[in-house]
Order: sequence, then C-alpha cells, then structure tokens
Amino acid sequence: MTAAASAHHARLIHGGVGANLVALALPMVVGLFAVIAFNLVDALFISRLGTAPLAAVGFTFPVALLVGSLGIGLGTGTSSALSRAIGEGDGHRVQRLATDAITLALVVAITICVVGMATLDPLFRLLGAPDALLPRVREYMEIWYLGAPFIVVPMVGNNAIRATGDARIPSAIMIFGALLNCLLDPLLIFGLAGLPHLGLRGAAIATVIARASTLLLSLAVLGLRERLLTRPAWTAAFVSWRKILHVGLPAAGTNLLAPLSLAVITAIAARFGPAVVAGVGVATRVEAFSLLTIMAVGASLVPFVGQNWGAGEQGRIRLAVHHSYRFALYWGGAVWLVLLVGAPWVAARFSHDPKVAATITLYLRLVPLGYGMQGVALLTGSLFNALARPLVSTALQGGRMIGLYLPLAFLGSRVAGPDGLFGGITIANLIAGAIAWRAARTICDRDAPPPLPEAAAPIPPEAGG
Repeated sequence: MTAAASAHHARLIHGGVGANLVALALPMVVGLFAVIAFNLVDALFISRLGTAPLAAVGFTFPVALLVGSLGIGLGTGTSSALSRAIGEGDGHRVQRLATDAITLALVVAITICVVGMATLDPLFRLLGAPDALLPRVREYMEIWYLGAPFIVVPMVGNNAIRATGDARIPSAIMIFGALLNCLLDPLLIFGLAGLPHLGLRGAAIATVIARASTLLLSLAVLGLRERLLTRPAWTAAFVSWRKILHVGLPAAGTNLLAPLSLAVITAIAARFGPAVVAGVGVATRVEAFSLLTIMAVGASLVPFVGQNWGAGEQGRIRLAVHHSYRFALYWGGAVWLVLLVGAPWVAARFSHDPKVAATITLYLRLVPLGYGMQGVALLTGSLFNALARPLVSTALQGGRMIGLYLPLAFLGSRVAGPDGLFGGITIANLIAGAIAWRAARTICDRDAPPPLPEAAAPIPPEAGG
C-alpha cells in the first residue's frame, strides 16, 4: 500500500463533524443492536430450558464479558494506532499495523482457550456457582472456550476496517453473524429440523459457528478489499505490538474491570439465591442493549479523533466530543423513562418465575437512572484512548469500578438486599460520570490552546499527545 493509498482512506478529516459521527455511529448502532439482540434471544431460548440452565448461563456471562473486553481492548488499540497512521498518511505503517494486530489477536485468543479450559471448575466455584450447577456450566463453556479465536480475532479485524472510516462493512459482518446465531439457536438447542436436542451445548455450538463466519468475512475484507494484510514478519510484529498495546493493554485492562466487577456483583447476588442471579444475568443483557447507542458513539470517537489528531484537526475533535456528551445525557434520560414504565413487561418476556421477574424489574427501574452519566464516563475513556493517553482513561474507569461501583453495591446489599445492591450501582454511576466530566475538563484545559469561539463544548480541543 502506498502513502497515497493510505491518505485516500483518511475519510474522517473532511466534511461536517456531526455528519461524520452519524455516518460512523449509525451502522455501529445497527451492528451492536444485532449482536446484543442475539444475546437477548439466546437468553430467551435458554430460559425455555428452565431456571437452572438460565442461572448457569448467568454465571458464564461475566467470563464472556471478560473475553469480549479483551477483544475490545485490542480492537481499541488497533483502531487508535491505525487511525492516527492513516491521518498522517503513512501507508506502509498502516498495512504493517493491520497485519500484526490480527496475529496478536490470534495469540491472545489461543491463550484464553488454554487457560480457560484448565481453570473451568475452580473459576466458576470462585464466582459462586453451586456444585449442582457446575455440570451445566461445563456443558456450555467447554465448547465456548474452544471458539475463543473466533470471538477475539473478528473484533480486532472489524476495528481495523472501522479505522479507515468505513463503519458499514463491520456492521454488516456483525449483523450476519448475529442472524446466523439466532437461526442456529433453536435448531441446536431444541433439536428442530431433525437435528439432535443439544440444550446448552447447542447454544454454545451456535455461537462458535456464527463467530467463525465473522472471522472469515472480516479477514476477506481486510485482505481483498482494503489490502491491509501482508505477510507476517515477527521482528516487525513486535514493533507494531508495542504501538497497539500502548493503548490496547490499558484499554483491555479497563474493559476487564467491567466483567470482573460484574463477576463480583454476581457473587453478591448469589447470596440471595439462584433466582436473583438469573434475574441479574437477564437485566445486564437488557442493560447492554439499552446502552448500545452510547457504545456506538464511543467506538466511533476513536477512529474520528485518531484520524483528525493525526491530521492536526483539533477543532473538529472538540466539536465531536461536545456532540457526543450531549447525546449521552439525552439518551440516558430517555432510556430511564422508558424502562421505568416498561420494566415489568420486559421481565415477563424472560421468565415466569416471580422472583426472577421481580429482580429484573427492580434492576431496570433503578440502575438506568445513571445511564446518562455512565455514558459520559465511557465517552471520556474513548477520547483519551484515541489520543494515546490510555492511562488517564484507566484511572477514571478504575476509580469508577473499584472506588465507587463495588463498594457502594456491597454496602447497599448489606443494608437493603437486592434493592440496596442496585441502588448502590446507580449512585456510583452518577458520581463517576460527574468526576469523569470534571477530570476531562481539567486535564484538557491544562494542555489545550484557547478554545475556538464557535464551540461552546465541555471539552477543549486537545488532550495532549
């Protein structure tokens, strides 16, 4: 790939800021909607097997989030490094980074598979799974772990495509994988169309097959259309890995905090019985669905900010963050109002067990009150990752999880049971969003030139280099 070809891919340094963000975020919303809808459909099919299988999958969800967070971290590092190289017009470095990102993802995924299989029973006992549920957990996760490469590598590949400014193709790949998964789920779980009744194993097999399809598609796009893949060279790979991991390791560590914290929340919920664990598992899936638009905007900020930073367009970065923060607050408020009224209806779709339904309803009426400020905190992290200042993002997210989320949830559960548990989570998100907003303003004011008069934004133009 020539420098000219790379410069041609710098699509995000021209045109309206809002238009670029919408063009990036809308396909992401659709793609994330498909993936998270699959998770909800998956939970819905599994719930038809009974409370015990649903509770077993509830215990596996933190591990699935953990692996997904590793993939997101590596993808963020790839998108940050690649988009800045594209903005600078360095064609050779763009091709090298994309290739080496894929090899790094493969190494990480194989490691996850080996470690996960070796620690399966001890890990889930640590998460609070009773011995009676361990066979069901094992039934699902033995297959799921073998498919780890099909989970991590496509996430990195799609982020590499997105770094060029193309969000449509990654979205289409995500949608295809989700639809295939939804098609295979009932066939393999319940033994339809002459297939064997596989139960939880069928759900895991469906996931692995669907993810494998997304791996093939993302590699085809990177190699054939974008021509971003070249022959691996291990000496050069280590140089690229350092660039990717400069952002990717802190981002992965930050992303790991969410599933690890959810694992602790699951262990706390286990004190109140399997029905509460099942309810929390369903509610957190609904939560992921509710926050997907903010997640899409955050993912869109990384390539947009990276390309514009590489091209020296700091004013466009300020406007993008201003629009993003405002959207997060509006969206979070709207979601809370909808779920305040609709939570019982949502709960009834997933379980006929009164205690499970009551847990889902309680969670979805309390926790969404903090979604707007939670979104601000997430967007702030995306901003600093894009600007290659991941340690700031890690400090903010670590403070949110370790300093606020877990202590307040634990104290709340001790004082008021599940009500206090969910109330503590809500308060933590409200406080964390305010801290992230203030910290971003303080750090950016220190490093930035005077703001442009047309941008009354909460974030000044640059956050350092």
